[in-house]
Amino acid sequence: MTSLPAGRVAKWVIVALWVALLVPALTLAGKLGDVEKNDNAAWLPGGAESTKVAERAARFQPAETLPAIVIYSRPEGITPADMTKALADAEAFQGIENVVGRPQGPSRSADGKAMQTVVHVHDGREGWDGARKVVDAMTRVGEQNADGLGFHVTGPAGYASDSVKSFGGGGLVETITALVVVAILLLTYRSPLLPLVPLLAAGGALVTAEAVIYLLAKHAGLTVNTQTSFILTVLVFGAATDYALLLISRYREELRRHQDRHEAMAQALRRSGPAIIASAATVAVSLLVLMLATLNSTKGLGPASAIGILVGLLAMVTLTPALLVICGRWIFWPAKPSYGFAGATRPSIWTRIGAVVSRRPRIVWIGTALVLGVMTIGMTGLKADGIPSNGRFTTETQAVAGEQIQSRHFPAGSGDPIHAVAEAASAERVRTVLSGVPGVAGVAAPMIRDGEALVLGTLDDPPGSSAAMRTVEEARAAIHQIEGAEALLGGNTAVALDIQQAATRDAEVIIPIVLVVVFGILALLLRAIVAPLLLMATVVLSLGAALGVSAVVFNHVFDFAGADANFPLLVFVFLVALGIDYNIFLVTRVREEAMLHGTRRGALTGLSATGGVITSAGLVLAGTFAALGALPLVFAAQLGFAVAFGVLLDTMIVRSVLVTALTLDVGRWMWWPSELFKHHDDAALSAGEPDAEPALAGT
Repeated sequence: MTSLPAGRVAKWVIVALWVALLVPALTLAGKLGDVEKNDNAAWLPGGAESTKVAERAARFQPAETLPAIVIYSRPEGITPADMTKALADAEAFQGIENVVGRPQGPSRSADGKAMQTVVHVHDGREGWDGARKVVDAMTRVGEQNADGLGFHVTGPAGYASDSVKSFGGGGLVETITALVVVAILLLTYRSPLLPLVPLLAAGGALVTAEAVIYLLAKHAGLTVNTQTSFILTVLVFGAATDYALLLISRYREELRRHQDRHEAMAQALRRSGPAIIASAATVAVSLLVLMLATLNSTKGLGPASAIGILVGLLAMVTLTPALLVICGRWIFWPAKPSYGFAGATRPSIWTRIGAVVSRRPRIVWIGTALVLGVMTIGMTGLKADGIPSNGRFTTETQAVAGEQIQSRHFPAGSGDPIHAVAEAASAERVRTVLSGVPGVAGVAAPMIRDGEALVLGTLDDPPGSSAAMRTVEEARAAIHQIEGAEALLGGNTAVALDIQQAATRDAEVIIPIVLVVVFGILALLLRAIVAPLLLMATVVLSLGAALGVSAVVFNHVFDFAGADANFPLLVFVFLVALGIDYNIFLVTRVREEAMLHGTRRGALTGLSATGGVITSAGLVLAGTFAALGALPLVFAAQLGFAVAFGVLLDTMIVRSVLVTALTLDVGRWMWWPSELFKHHDDAALSAGEPDAEPALAGT
């Protein structure tokens, strides 16, 4: 019997189909950046107040524009020559493509040491990359003949430009991810050739997934951004390589049992396939639940990531087996598995860990749970209420430096006002009410057009900061009470507030649904209720510990200004789905062994058999997410650290110690109410009697 990917003829057909698929996929994947939407407003649903304001305010100012705030500074004081240069620069800015209208300014600060000019930048089809080109052109103008005059571009356009440059490290992320995969596979299998197979398959899966996502974004309205792209890269490489590791480990075992490599691969697929498919299904379905989010960025990330997981699964159960069978045993060189050779009988570290845990399993799992519970306490310090603009980057950028100078000489919110829209008849009342809101530094005269009024206000605090968002909340509450005004408040800080509120709502809705979905998949896979409940509890405890440690590190080691409002939800989805992955790998093997030897012996045999491969898989996934630290973005660094730490905690402690100890203590009740619970007696192996050390290949 042979399965399709492992067939003598089918293996060549599979490779030919993948080659034919990758030819157009390479072209389409290269266009993914053309359909990305990176501006915050595009992430919000149509019902958000700031979105409605943007629609109503379009008659007063060009749509799809970002303000670029040009800051000039001279510590000794601005000279007449400096003012002349700033005026000339303002004229020159008008000649730059995608600059809209006349610049506002330059205006001198009250202390006479800085000037400010506001330039509106069109960010339509090219999005943030278009803003980058404009900012670069403005910088070239501003730095010419400066004669010591400081020049910086900040504001939304300046930050958009810096973000695009930071995301430009995506190629570095891909390189580091590939190197991590190769290094861990080399350490795992000690073969210089074998890592090429899963790496090639993962690369093909990534390209194919990007092509599919491009088509959906282009023709089906899927919202994707640069954040989606770099998360997709690490997710596909990490998860797909995990699946390859499990398959290769089982294939190597079967090569020692079967002389024909085609038969060995067929058996490896049959035995490891259910766990791999269940694992991928758990991750994909959990990610698809993100489609229930109100934030378009989160809603788009769900299906995009799920596509990456499913394409990665497809590559690892079709292309990887075909390539391995074509290559034959020599792909494992120099440690080629020989038919009939059982491998080393020396007990592995996982066998020894199992023996230690089996002596006092109840004490072990209670002690481990308490330690994880203490780590969870750190969650109380997690500041996931958004990251202020000047705290988005791990390095100082032009926009950050410009905002720091601006805040010393001008009101922090100048150049990036809040927008109040209302009925024209209520314009003055809206202006008066806004002027009385604490935190509003000043309000401009209303602009009236076609029965509608636009009132601009300047905030005391930096745009996007917690203090600025509190002011926006108070201002909204105040103008909403103006009878008959139909007044709404928007602007970039209001957008940040709406994103934060939408992220909070999304977490409250999605987290319970993901837990129910994952429990359902586990119950179907294991045909039990107790085991899924215990596994879910261990993963949630692991998640809490990871977030707790992350909060402590963010606050006291890296001194980050805060965390993205969507950070807890994304970490939850990734760690719960991926954490269940490793428990699925372990517990399906435990169940397989329990059917032959009883649950307690099966727990130790399963740990010994899967310990090496699951640890390698965890190292791969942790390494790929840690590669996000190559981007100078606080959000990427935080997500990478939290997921990497959580995965390592899950593979090293939760899966090997906590789950094994629970299984040994609970015994056959793990499988209640299935047939396995009814017909297997574990009395032969008491909790205090170490199991015989199983000599298993592939550990």
